[in-house]
Amino acid sequence: MRSTVYHSIFPAILIALSVILLLSCRKQPASEKAPQLTAKEEKEMLLRVNKFLVQKDVELIESYARRRGWNMEVSETGLSYEIYGPNPGEKVEQGDIVNLKYELSLLDGTVCYTSEADGNKVFRLGKSQEISGLEQAVEMMREGEKARFIIPPHLAYGLLGDENRIPARSIIVYQVELLEVKSQD
Repeated sequence: MRSTVYHSIFPAILIALSVILLLSCRKQPASEKAPQLTAKEEKEMLLRVNKFLVQKDVELIESYARRRGWNMEVSETGLSYEIYGPNPGEKVEQGDIVNLKYELSLLDGTVCYTSEADGNKVFRLGKSQEISGLEQAVEMMREGEKARFIIPPHLAYGLLGDENRIPARSIIVYQVELLEVKSQD
């Protein structure tokens, strides 16, 4: 009985919604249209929005680090970092192959990727598919050191995220241990 009622009401609802949609799509008079921006005005607006978003990211990162008592430094590009532990090994250079133990999480604490679950990250610095923030971060380290990095979206996965576990415009937190560095001999 219930199925029959739905089958008879559904087409009527669909027709009614279609009519409402068609009537609401009528052409607006020229006086009601939104003003058109020039290319220069559009560019200026986008720059203002981008500066606003970057400033909000900076505030979130600073607040996050402060709440945890982390003593972070900030690079010219906006990468927040704290390197600790012994630094007995060689400093990393472009072209070196690095082997990292890591945990990648979001500011809300969601763990996205770990070396325990996904294996260590092994890549050639400067010639990898890794995000630029991680490349910049690892280049500051020495073999054997540990570090934490807070990477803003523009150095991480950007506007789209990684289309898997990292949402759009995410600030990410890396906990890293640089296990091994092999020179580019």
